[in-house]
Amino acid sequence: QVQLRESGGGLVQAGDSLRVSCAASGRSFVVGWFRQAAGTERAFVAAVSQYGTITYYADSVKGRFAISRDNAKNTVYLQMNNLKPEDTAVYYCAAGIRFGERRDDYNYWGQGIQVTVSS
Repeated sequence: QVQLRESGGGLVQAGDSLRVSCAASGRSFVVGWFRQAAGTERAFVAAVSQYGTITYYADSVKGRFAISRDNAKNTVYLQMNNLKPEDTAVYYCAAGIRFGERRDDYNYWGQGIQVTVSS
């Protein structure tokens, strides 16, 4: 069983940067970040392959967010720059064996962490 725990969320202002982390137990998996704003479905944000060599981003965050991982620490990071109010959401990390942007590609999910961007 893989356990995932997000950390680093909070309240920031538009234009600020924030880094959220996902600590994982168990072996390395593909890891993705998703987010869910109030009243919307959970949406893909970014994914990183098992050894960090491949990354993929949603168009809405491309150029502003960067996903990376440190397998020695079993941690995946999502660096978020130039944050906008529309980035406000609960952010979830997820792990699986398929590299993709669908929720079904991931078998394990964290509890989520709130990121709020004020204007």
